[in-house]
Amino acid sequence: MAKATKGIFLPRKVAANLKLTGEQIKLARLRRDISIAQMAERASCSPLTIMRIEKGAPTVAIGIYLRVLYALGLDEDILLLAKNDELGRSLQDIDMVQHKRASKKS
Repeated sequence: MAKATKGIFLPRKVAANLKLTGEQIKLARLRRDISIAQMAERASCSPLTIMRIEKGAPTVAIGIYLRVLYALGLDEDILLLAKNDELGRSLQDIDMVQHKRASKKS
């Protein structure tokens, strides 16, 4: 069953990934010995928002996640999302094999 939060339904795997992301952000904060209040100040949000991020709440805007990652010095990690699109490349390769031909050379 999907997790529901304020009318937002998430597949279990998505909810689990969001929760894991929150836990990883919390661990990064704790490793740096930053309090929730300090993190909130650095990310220009409320302490409640930081707690919601660390619990994996799906209603927190991605921009706030980015501000938190920036405050932790981890903002470049966002560039790793969807970097290796194996499924998309496989689908593209299949389409090229089935429907495309090389141009005729004169």
